[in-house]
Amino acid sequence: MKHVPLRFAATIIALIIVAAFVLSVPHTQDETKTPKRNDTPQSIPKVTLRDAFKKNLHTITGSIEAPNACAVVNASATVAGTASSTGSILIAVSLSTDTGVCLQLPTNISFEAAVTAPANFPLEATVNGVAASTTVL
Repeated sequence: MKHVPLRFAATIIALIIVAAFVLSVPHTQDETKTPKRNDTPQSIPKVTLRDAFKKNLHTITGSIEAPNACAVVNASATVAGTASSTGSILIAVSLSTDTGVCLQLPTNISFEAAVTAPANFPLEATVNGVAASTTVL
């Protein structure tokens, strides 16, 4: 009979500990998660191009600012339109960012493409399918 007050006190302490634990742990049902939206506007990619023309062959070199030095850039050039209409040379740049560990410092990365076309065709560029702001030097 001497142990009854000790068990009663231990039970009360245990109930207090369990109640404090239940009240202090956040419940997952209480939080309503809203999906994160990317509110930053997409900037227009900027591409710098240089065209060397010789015997109907355009050798186009250029550079694009990538988010880091580990990014991979590929470029291809095609003729859009015909010689009889208003044609242009379309440079399709593919920029893929590396998911590995890399210093996140913007870097200019060079590329080159070649296409056969008449002289004086204007140059247009896209980056990952998005029209880019081009500067032809």
